[in-house]
Amino acid sequence: MKYSIRPVRESEYPLLEDFLFEAIFIPEGAAPPSREIIKQPELQVYVENFGKKQGDLALCAVSGEKIVGAVWGRIMNDYGHIDDETPSLAISLYKDYRGHGIGTALMRAVIEEYRKNGYKRLSLAVQKANHAVKLYEKVGFKIVSENDEEYIMIVNSD
Repeated sequence: MKYSIRPVRESEYPLLEDFLFEAIFIPEGAAPPSREIIKQPELQVYVENFGKKQGDLALCAVSGEKIVGAVWGRIMNDYGHIDDETPSLAISLYKDYRGHGIGTALMRAVIEEYRKNGYKRLSLAVQKANHAVKLYEKVGFKIVSENDEEYIMIVNSD
């Protein structure tokens, strides 16, 4: 599958809400939540006023003329929060574009971009049952803590 990776343009920031919804892990056999779930404050921290906070950075994967995936990060008090110097990441792809290496390429690109911007490490939270855990480990993330449902992972970007 042909695709390219580029920064998300400011005019495209509203698309991050679509990708935030796509990033919600739905266990096998469970019904997907209503799209309204992304309006909850604990999820809005990922997208609200994006581009205006320290550490805000977003990349997207484009296939043809369509944005098919995005990875973005910011320093925020989210599920994967480590400290006030470490951006937390979110990533998702539309279902038809998963399994083609696009997520891996996006993760490697965002790690490199943050490294260039002087950030020492990145964090994320992922449900233990999510297949993406393997992707994160493949690009260098390590589990630093966990609870009953999820892992908190970090990667050094220096």
